[in-house]
Amino acid sequence: MSASGYRFLPHTTDAYIESVGPTFENALENAALALFDTMCNVNRVSAELQEEVTVQGADQLELLYNWLECLLLKFELEHKVYNKFHVSLVSDQGALTLTAKIQGEAFNRQKHGAKVEVKAVTYHKMEIFQEGKVIVIRFIVDL
Repeated sequence: MSASGYRFLPHTTDAYIESVGPTFENALENAALALFDTMCNVNRVSAELQEEVTVQGADQLELLYNWLECLLLKFELEHKVYNKFHVSLVSDQGALTLTAKIQGEAFNRQKHGAKVEVKAVTYHKMEIFQEGKVIVIRFIVDL
């Protein structure tokens, strides 16, 4: 297994994604990149804008879900795509808070292409665990 990155696992109808990293933050960054790679060509996204987002969760799974949902909503409602993510994780009074700087641009179908439509992030088969020296995140997005 690679120390950092993501891959698409076999699944009959949806996108089953595994992201890994040496830290939870890095694995979250790779999960975000995989989400956008499901929808468009992330190699064609330019870093024309930088934004900061903050999400919270009661635990790591809820934080992962809220992180991916936040990014999916930015795509659906603001029509923006991203390919650079810098995640900082802060624990705050029992809840987990994620702050991230994200870079991307307005979605352009001709430039970025259109792979498949992601309808929703799901909790189905969502898991986070450590394997050796890497953190592994697995999740399914409904297509």
